[in-house]
Parts: sequence; C-alpha cells; structure tokens
Amino acid sequence: MVPEKFTLAVLVSGRGSNLQAIIDSIKKNNLPAEVAVVISNVRDAYALERARKHGIENVFLDPESYPDRNSYEQALAERLQSKSVNLICLAGFMRILGKHFIETFTGRIINIHPSLLPAFPGLNAQKQALDRGAKFSGCTAHYVDEEVDGGPIILQAVVPVHDDDDEASLSARILAQEHIIYPAAIRLIIEGKLTLSGRKVLHGNSRRNSA
Repeated sequence: MVPEKFTLAVLVSGRGSNLQAIIDSIKKNNLPAEVAVVISNVRDAYALERARKHGIENVFLDPESYPDRNSYEQALAERLQSKSVNLICLAGFMRILGKHFIETFTGRIINIHPSLLPAFPGLNAQKQALDRGAKFSGCTAHYVDEEVDGGPIILQAVVPVHDDDDEASLSARILAQEHIIYPAAIRLIIEGKLTLSGRKVLHGNSRRNSA
C-alpha cells in the first residue's frame, strides 16, 4: 500500500539532472512522492536553481562554516530530521558520508552511480570503464552504507561501450539510463516492494520494510 505522503530529500553538488528526473517523474504522476528539500554543499550548484524553479525548498549548507565533517553532518542530519523525510536521495552529492550520519538514517539513503557496481566504484567511473576496455558499462541505484559505492544494489541498467566512445559520449548514454532507473528505484521503495537481506535487495515483496 502506497503511503499518502512520501517525502524525499535530495542531496546535490552539481547540475542536478537526476534531481530533475525525480521532479519530472513526480509531475507525471509516475512517482507518488514529494521533494521536501534539496540540499547542496556547493553554493552555485545548478541543482539549487532547478529546485527554485519548481518551488522546492533549497538549502546551501556550507561545509566551510563548520569545524569538521562531524559537525557538518550533524547540521545536515538536523535539517533532514526537521523535514521528517522518508528517503534521502544522493544525486551527484560529492561528499563521502560518515558512519554516524549513515547509521542515523539506516536503510533510508540511496545513491545512483554511473557503473555496474561493484565494478568501477568511486570517481570517474566512465573513464575507468574506458581505460579497462570494458565492453559493457551502465549505472546502479543502490542503498548507501559505509563502503563507498558498496551498498546493496536495487536496480541496474546496462549500456554497451562502443569502440569510438570517449568519456563524454559514454557518460551521456549512461546518464540517460540513470534518469530512468533512479525514479524507478524510489518507486519500488515507496511501494514496499524491496526487502534488505544482508547485502542483497529482494524484489517483489508486498510488505513495506523500514526504508
């Protein structure tokens, strides 16, 4: 059973194209959710402008205003808790989250990554794929845990790597798939169709889990 109101927070650092995909899915009634707040660690991130255009609360939370990562993440957690969000979506958020923050929101943080995890985690995943001569790449929506890009996998999309690909062309084709599977992963969570079992995500369950 879909809850009456499922609220999302989206954390961003850049252009926010995956944020836009989420917003578009909501506006098309494909995603029964509301974006309660968009938070960025970068003052001029275009994602904040996207949020403003759609009347969504948007916050620049400056890391330089805090003495250390723990203080910053405490402030971030307080912002999110004040909005009572059901799910935190990382959409190009270029900060590694610490243990305490992740434990505070266990099972309620997801991310989208431009590779078929566990292959090519971390930065420049598309370049990693090209440098290693991968024949297929893609993207992965996954839960977030303490291992960078290592949390349980929700959905993946496969993208072939062409012989004439460069980083830009491969990235563009992968990004198009990110815009499809990220809202789809969020919908599965909203509808209670996922269950975490160790490091695996089981699909097709009708009972809502804690996420």
